[in-house]
Parts: sequence; C-alpha cells; structure tokens
Amino acid sequence: MTPRVLVLPGWLGSGPDHWQSRWEVLYGDQRVEQHDWETPRRGDWMARLEEVLLQDNRPALLVAHSLGCILTAAWAAHSQNTARVLGALLVAPGDTEDPDLGPQLPSWAPIVRQPLPFSSILVGSRNDPYCRFDKARELATTWGSRFVDLGERGHINAESGLGDWRTGRDLLDELILKA
Repeated sequence: MTPRVLVLPGWLGSGPDHWQSRWEVLYGDQRVEQHDWETPRRGDWMARLEEVLLQDNRPALLVAHSLGCILTAAWAAHSQNTARVLGALLVAPGDTEDPDLGPQLPSWAPIVRQPLPFSSILVGSRNDPYCRFDKARELATTWGSRFVDLGERGHINAESGLGDWRTGRDLLDELILKA
C-alpha cells in the first residue's frame, strides 16, 4: 500500500512558493488544512491532524515545517494512532519557548520532549531566525531524530531559495525506505 504524505505547515500556513506547497503540486501531497492559521491553538491543531489521519487507512508520512514540527511532537505524545505514521520529516522547528516568539503562540509551550514513536529526520539551519541551531539539534536528540545541518538557509522556507527542494524530497524518500 502506497503511503500518503501529509503536509503540516507552520504558523500562517505555507504560501505558493514554499517547498511544501510545491510538493503538493508536484507529488500530490495532502496539506492538513487548519481552521485557524493566524491564531493556532495546539489542541485544535492536534485534533485536526488526528481527524485527517483517520480519514484514510493508508499509512502516512508527515512533512512538517516550523510550528508543524512542534505539532508533530505534541500529537505523537497524545494520539493512540501513531502506528499509522511511518515517519516524519521535521524542517526548521519553531521555538515556541523563545521569549520573543512564545507570547504570540501561548498554547504551544512547553515543547513536548518525548521520543517520537516513528522514524524521523530533523533538518535545521544555522541562521534560522525562529530557532537557534543548538535548540534545533537538541530537539532532534530529544525526539530521536536524525539531524541534518542544512547550513545557513534561514527558516528553510520560500525565502530560502530552495525551489522544489529535491534534497528534502530525498530525505523523505529515506524515511520511506526505512518503513
């Protein structure tokens, strides 16, 4: 059975030039649409991910960016359906514990710090304005994720100039092979 790929954008969603949006067009990946992209509530986003995951019996791969990474960890700590997930590609986690970012996302701290019950790869950038490099590396260790240093690529979003980001897709393919 071919796994489906669920795209988990971060706060405010991913615009048309973001690699996640491009993957949806190129590969048919499915975005998990949230009811409120501007004022995200952790419980609401977790419930929506659970709902979408249960709509289809096929196993899934999660492709998370920024707040989507924090969502993945929170959801995995509470869901009874984590066995449906084959793996997760976690890109540029947003640091919701940072004093500058946290107040804008009050229901997202503290970040869940438990090993993920599925394979994962976390991709971090050395100059991400929303998560220090050492924090991204620490989250990878905590979640049991293989860490990939992407160098200085900002928040690994549309402004990073990645286009279709073939390297990221290769990382996702690694997770498929492990499953």
